[in-house]
Amino acid sequence: MTHSSWAYLSNYLIYSSMAVYTLAFFAHAYETAWAVRAPESQTPEGNLLTKTLDYTRTEKVARIATAFMILGFVLLFAGVIARGVSAGRVPWGNMYEFSITGALAFCGAYLAALRKYDLRWLGLLVSIAVLLTLGTAITVLYRPSAPLVPALKSTWLVIHVSAAIISGGVFLLANTIAAAYLYLDSMQAKGERKAWAKRLPSLEVLDQLSYRLVAFVFPLWTFAVVAGAIWAEHAWGRYWGWDPKETWAFITWVAYAAYLHARVTVGWRGRKAAWLCLFAGSTFLFNYVYVNVWGTGKHTYSGL
Repeated sequence: MTHSSWAYLSNYLIYSSMAVYTLAFFAHAYETAWAVRAPESQTPEGNLLTKTLDYTRTEKVARIATAFMILGFVLLFAGVIARGVSAGRVPWGNMYEFSITGALAFCGAYLAALRKYDLRWLGLLVSIAVLLTLGTAITVLYRPSAPLVPALKSTWLVIHVSAAIISGGVFLLANTIAAAYLYLDSMQAKGERKAWAKRLPSLEVLDQLSYRLVAFVFPLWTFAVVAGAIWAEHAWGRYWGWDPKETWAFITWVAYAAYLHARVTVGWRGRKAAWLCLFAGSTFLFNYVYVNVWGTGKHTYSGL
């Protein structure tokens, strides 16, 4: 196959993964909607007393939704590989390639966590986030395969960027869980959870899971920052130059370090910790979107 054929194959695989993720989204939405069962008990006047949940009715749909998520991951993984083959390099040379790989890492982090924790309730949010990322990538960020700029032709590209992508995927999953915590916390502050939300884990479980994800991946993000500094010395003759990309990567590191420090030493839990986690995640997203697209400096490789 020619490089052009591989590029077309990559596009078709990514389009196919989007179609499968759309099916996963509808399956998760169906599961959530139809798990709410009409109450059987009534007052003498016929008013409804309570609503209950019956997920046994939607168990098959839930399994189908998870299967769609796995299939979408496989197709997207193949699409990323095909993109790399078409370019004759690792597929992380511009904003489009980083976005499709980032969506892959985000979904992969969800599926990996799903093996240990009951996170199928997150499938709805994950499928939406992946679809939005891929949709933006193919409509706004897409660029044809092209050789790397000289500064990126290094083994450190694989080491540094792969660590950053994996870290970003896990960070975003932790932020999604933190956002779910804040939403459910505000719901419970007004009274009982809504019927559809009763299937979600307790606030304590969400708080602990978000913390564990950040604690697990923070050393990898630290390594990514250090590897980037070593690569900068090889490419530009200096370890650190306060380039916007470097600065915001360091700000993200400080923010997540503050989150972990606040939990371990100060004992922050619950709402304060969730807000701090979201703040740290926002610095990562700012670096990913704003600095890549509109920023200036040596790290402007978006291709836009």
